[in-house]
Amino acid sequence: MPFDVTVYTTTLITLIVIMDPPGQVPVFLSLVGHRSAEYRRRAAWQAPLVSLLVISVFAIGGKAILNYLHIGIPSLQGAGGLLLLLVALQLLTGLGSAGKPEASDDVNVALVPLGTPLLAGPGAIAAVIVAVSAEAGNAGGYVAIAAAIISVHLIVMIVLRYSTILIRLLGIGGITLLAKIAGLLLAAIAVQLIADSVAGFVAAGG
Repeated sequence: MPFDVTVYTTTLITLIVIMDPPGQVPVFLSLVGHRSAEYRRRAAWQAPLVSLLVISVFAIGGKAILNYLHIGIPSLQGAGGLLLLLVALQLLTGLGSAGKPEASDDVNVALVPLGTPLLAGPGAIAAVIVAVSAEAGNAGGYVAIAAAIISVHLIVMIVLRYSTILIRLLGIGGITLLAKIAGLLLAAIAVQLIADSVAGFVAAGG
């Protein structure tokens, strides 16, 4: 069972590009910038951990889960897009679901939207399912994919953990501005996910 370096490298690069650790920094800071230092540190490892669990579940039984529930990748893209759009609107308007400024302190942003669908989103889930399917019966390939999944989440954890240093430099005004920018970027990502979902349904129907 030799370790497949090619599969590891390919999977790692693919996941890094899709999950985009540096690109998560503005969103992360906009969501946790007003929280306590302890909360920020906890969120920095909780979000990658949630993503790791979600992606691992889909790596092991993704195709079976989706087939059993009759869910396709376009459906995941559409659901993820709608969820991100709601978060983007809250960041842009500064209003929570109850119409009050800022999100409720009871909401753990490390779970949603950071852990999923930002990190463990439709793109990452689909990439892992495809990678595992391509290595059917190859134990070395499975180990390489598992190593790549763990590696990318360690990278994300390090990036998020040390990004909190920027909060001291940005201040309250900077975090507020960052929230608006992050909201705009998230809205664009959400619209793209929904567009990809529609395109996927059209292609499947054709």
